[in-house]
Amino acid sequence: MSDAFCSDCKRETEVVFDHSAGDTVCSECGLVLESHSIDETSEWRTFANESGDNDPNRVGGPSNPLLTDGGLSTVIAKPNGGSGEFLSSSLGRWQNRGSNPDRGLIVAFKTIATMSDRLGLVATIKDRANEIYKRVEDQKSSRGRNQDALLAACLYIACRQEDKPRTVKEICSVANGATKKEIGRAKEYIVKQLGLEKGQSVEMGTIHAGDFMRRFCSNLGMNNQAVKAAQESVQKSEEFDIRRSPISIAAAVIYIITQLSDDKKPLKDISLATGVAEGTIRNSYKDLYPHVSKIIPNWYAKEEDLKNLCSP
Repeated sequence: MSDAFCSDCKRETEVVFDHSAGDTVCSECGLVLESHSIDETSEWRTFANESGDNDPNRVGGPSNPLLTDGGLSTVIAKPNGGSGEFLSSSLGRWQNRGSNPDRGLIVAFKTIATMSDRLGLVATIKDRANEIYKRVEDQKSSRGRNQDALLAACLYIACRQEDKPRTVKEICSVANGATKKEIGRAKEYIVKQLGLEKGQSVEMGTIHAGDFMRRFCSNLGMNNQAVKAAQESVQKSEEFDIRRSPISIAAAVIYIITQLSDDKKPLKDISLATGVAEGTIRNSYKDLYPHVSKIIPNWYAKEEDLKNLCSP
C-alpha cells in the first residue's frame, strides 16, 4: 500500500493497487483513482530448472495438456500465401519433415471452439468436449466415422455433463452439415466407447424442462414477469406424471404463459424459438391442460383467466 490524494476524501489516503485490472483504488471510499495502468516492471523468462511452482512468465499462449507438446510447438508461416515456393524451400521441407502428430486434434479442437462460440457456451463446456474427443480418439476406433457428427456429439455430451444442456437441434444448427440422426448415432457410439474405457456406464446428467426455459423465453423476447411465471410453472409440472420430453413440456408451458399475458405469441413463433414441432406443442398442451390451475402461479393469473384458455 501507498498514499495518494483522493478527490472524494479530500485528503491523502492509503491506496490499493489491483494488479489484475490495473486499477489504483482508495482504501477508504473505494474510488478508482487511476485505471488501466501499464506495468512497467521487468519481464521474465522461464528456465527449465528455475521455474518451480512460481512461473513469472506473462507472455506466450496457454499450454494444452491434451496435446503432446502442450500446444506450444512452432509452425512456420507461408510467406504472403505462396504455397509453391514455400514447399520447395528448405524451411518448407523441414516443416513437412517434422509434421505435428497432433495436427488432427488441433483441427478438431478449433472446430469445437467455433461451435461453442456460435452457441455462446462457456469455456468449461468447450474444455470438457475437447477432453471427451481426445479420449475417443486415443482408442483409435473412430476412423471412417463422420467427423463433424462426432465433434457435435462430444459438445452435446459435454453440455449434458456440465448441467447446461442444449437440444440436438441447437447442436445440429452449428454442426457443419451433420444431421440429427448422425449426431444421435455418434452420441451413442461415444457413450459406448467411454463406457468400455471406464468399465461402467457414462454419467450424462438428467435433463429438466427448466434447463431450457430461460433461453427459450429470451429467444421470444418475453418480459421478466412472464419468464419468472414460466420457470415456476415448469417446476410445478414435474410433480405430475406428464409423459412428454422436457423440451416439449417447456414449449407447452411457454405457450400457456404467453396466452395468459397481453403479449400473446403465435404457436409458429414458439415452435421456431424452441425447435419443437407445432403438433408436439399442441399434444403437450393437451396433457398439461387438466393441471393448469395447479401449475400456473396464483400471482400471475387468476382462476377466471385460466377458464379463458382455449380448450385442447
